[in-house]
Formats: sequence, C-alpha cells, structure tokens
Amino acid sequence: MKKQSLVKASLILGIAGIVARFLGLFFRWPLIMLIGDEGVGYYQMSYPLYMFFVAMASGVPVAISKMISEKKAKGDIEGIFVILKESSILMMFMGIGTTLILFIFAKPIIKFVQWDMKSYYSLLGISFAPFIISIMTIYRGFFQGLQNMTPSGVSQILEQIGRVIIGVGLAILLLPKGIEYAAGGAAFGAAAGGVIGASYLHEKYKKVKKEMWNKKVKSNPEVLTSILKIALPISVGATVGTIMSLIDSILVPQKLLQAGLSSEQATVLYAQLTGKANVITNIPLTLSIALGTSLIPIIAESYIMNKRSELESKVQLSMKMSMIIAMPCTLGLFFLAGPIMKVIFPGKYDGILILKYLSLSIPFIIITQTTTSIMQGIGHYIRPIINLFIGCIIKVILTFVLVSMPEINIYGAVIASISAYLVATLLNLISLKGKLKLRLKVYENFVKPILAALIMTIGVLFSYIFVFNKTGSNTSSCLIAIFLGIIIYGILILLLRIFSIDEIKSRIAKN
Repeated sequence: MKKQSLVKASLILGIAGIVARFLGLFFRWPLIMLIGDEGVGYYQMSYPLYMFFVAMASGVPVAISKMISEKKAKGDIEGIFVILKESSILMMFMGIGTTLILFIFAKPIIKFVQWDMKSYYSLLGISFAPFIISIMTIYRGFFQGLQNMTPSGVSQILEQIGRVIIGVGLAILLLPKGIEYAAGGAAFGAAAGGVIGASYLHEKYKKVKKEMWNKKVKSNPEVLTSILKIALPISVGATVGTIMSLIDSILVPQKLLQAGLSSEQATVLYAQLTGKANVITNIPLTLSIALGTSLIPIIAESYIMNKRSELESKVQLSMKMSMIIAMPCTLGLFFLAGPIMKVIFPGKYDGILILKYLSLSIPFIIITQTTTSIMQGIGHYIRPIINLFIGCIIKVILTFVLVSMPEINIYGAVIASISAYLVATLLNLISLKGKLKLRLKVYENFVKPILAALIMTIGVLFSYIFVFNKTGSNTSSCLIAIFLGIIIYGILILLLRIFSIDEIKSRIAKN
C-alpha cells in the first residue's frame, strides 16, 4: 500500500473530517429542532462519558500507527500483523467492559454525578458505542501506520452518515414518548454509525492483509507490553483532555444553579455551550486532529531512521499548518458568530456570545494538539500529559469560581477553557524546544498566517455587510462572505509566500 505525504495525508483526513462534521451538523440541527436545547442538554450530559472511553482507548491506535510505521520502515511485515493481533485483544477487552459498565450502572452513575434522571435513556443509548468503536480504532491505527489515511477518512464519513440517519430516525420515532426518549434514540446513533464504519474498514483490511501477509500470525505478549508502554501515557493524556468536558458536564450545571439559575435554565445554557458552540468550534479542530494523526507515524519514521533535517523540516511545516488552520477559523467565528449561528440553527440561535468568545480557544487547542503529536512521535509521552494536566487544574479552579458568579455564569466555563489551553500551549512549546533543541521560525510559522488571517477578516466583514445590504439575506451574505474569505486567504498565502505554488506541489508529492 502506497504511503502518503504529511500534507496529502492531512488533507485527506481533514477533508473527510470536515465532511463528517458537517454531517454532524445535519444530526444536531434536526435534533435541536425536535427536542430543543433542553433535550440536547440531556443528550450532551451522557456524551462526555462516551468521549471519556474514546480518550482512554485513543492511545492504542496511536501506538499501533507508530509501531507499524517503524516496522514498515524496517521491512518487518510479520511484525505489523503481530502488533495488530495483540492490540485487538486489548481493545476488545476495553470495549466490551466499558459497554457493560455504562449499560448496567447507568442509574448509579447519573446519581453520583447529580445529573437529571431524564438523561438515563441517553446514557443507555450511548453505552453500545464503546464496543463498536473499539473495533474501528484497531483498523484505523493499522491504516494510519501504513501512512494511508484514505480508509480512515472514508470510514469517518460512513460512520457519520449512519449516525445521522439512524440517530435522527430513532429520535423522531421516540419523540411521542418524550424528549428524554428521543435523546436516547439519538445517542444510539453513535453505535449504529460505528457498525457501518467498522464494516467498511474490515473489508478494506482483508484485501490489504491478503496482499501483504497470508501466513498465520503468532501471539507475542512482549508486543502487547510495548503497545501498553506507548498507549497508556497517550491515553492518560487524552483522558485528561476529555476530563475537561466531564468537568463541564458535572461542574457547570451545578455552579449555574448556585448562580441563581433554575434547573431548566442551567440545562439550556449548558446545551448552548456544548451542543452548539463546542460543535461549531470543533469543525476547524477536525483539521488539526487530522494533522496530528498524520504527523505521529511520519515523525516516528524520520526519528527512528535518524533523519534529523527531515524531522526538523516536518516539525516546522506542522507548526505552520497549525497556524494556517487556526487563525482564519478563530477570526471568522469571532466576527461572524451571529450570522453563522443563524445559518446553522435558524430560529434556535441562542448562544451567539458563547460561540464568539469560545472561538478564542481554537489556536491554543490546535497548537497543543500538534505539539503533543510531535512529542509522541519522538517517544516523549509524559511531558504533554503533565502540561495538559496543569491546564486541567486551572480549568477546574476557574470553572469552580467563575461559573457560580451570577454576572459571569456560563462565560466562566469559556474563560476557564481558554486559560487552560493557553497554559498547555506555552508549556508544550517550551517542552518541544527543550526536547528537539530547535528554534521555531516565528515570523514564517506564526506572524505571516496571523497577518493573512487579519486581512482576510477585513474582506469577509466588508463582503458580508455589502451583500446583506443588497439582499437582506443572512444566509446568502454569510455563505458568500465565507467563500470569498477562502479565496482571499488562499491568495494571501501565495502573496505573502507562506507557501509558494511549487512548494505546495512538492509538499503534496513527497513531504
């Protein structure tokens, strides 16, 4: 199987991720229209527990991709499938165990975290997903280790299509029984979509395995130990990140009640934060996740083969790509928060200011993700965890103090998130400089993308106001402004020589 360059692999996963996110909006939009902010609040309360499992399991596919990339670089084909066999045992154990825990202990969990009991059906619905997702992550790690991101990208889209069709369909069918039942049906969509995505990956895997290795694969417990040594710190780090969402799901509703809001008001504000603002800000983060996923096996290969100049080149490129992704998304969401919310959630666009201020966290999250992936690629797993854990402590303290203040309320959670990732970003950059002993190109990688994004933003705002004055249509004005912004930004990337045309071609072809 032909491997892909960093830029090409990131583009494939990024485009697939963006498509999947937009399909996710097609899931959220009818859901909000059907069950409103209150129903979405019940759905969102269970979702962080599912994401907590995804975080716990996330280290395994990263470990698989890193180890397979290294084995492939050394020509050890049998070793690739030994890694896959051992990781399958681990993931099946984790997936089945988590599904049983969530299903059997749903009510005690809800009582312990003091959620509304109406979220019970959502937790039951989401409980089936970990088992399915555990299968899918094995195959994704395999293909990512071969540095071919196409199967992973296609599976993301198929997974989301299944989630939208089945999740929304069940929500409609169960709505007459109550919004809590509809939220439960929507939550089950995650498992249904996972079945479709995993089925596709399984078929692709069978074809590739037939081409690469037809012999029986022997068990090797030492390989499982190696997987765990890599996976555990990565999973712990990802879990710390997911704990930030769990903090919001546990602390924010409670602290909003202390701020003097009713239970319904607290649920609605929580839904606006997690079910609307977070969903929209997560769209650009899809590109950075794609970059990080592509980066780990590529960095690992350069590092294991001791190609120092190639390694430095890819680190500089990844930082530049991070800023190219982050800055236009941040400024676009900050200045067009209202129009974007009105386009995506017509008639249900409360939470504009939450989105506006939460968008400021995007650059810090993206740089944290990228620098974490680089350090994981070179075998330094613990330091990013410590840095993120420090950020998590800051988030807990600020959420605890600020959200309970009536004049700040939900915006305290936003301030806490921005502060947490700002600290994690600074600590990661310091750690990266210390580990690799390289100096990042500040002007090329940071200043130029920021300048291009600022100029683009002026063009976007001008075009939005101009079109809106002519048509009176928010949707047309917003979409045209965004489209023109993409064109302006692309031209500025070339004019400011952030990338040249020849460099883009060479990066896609061979980097």
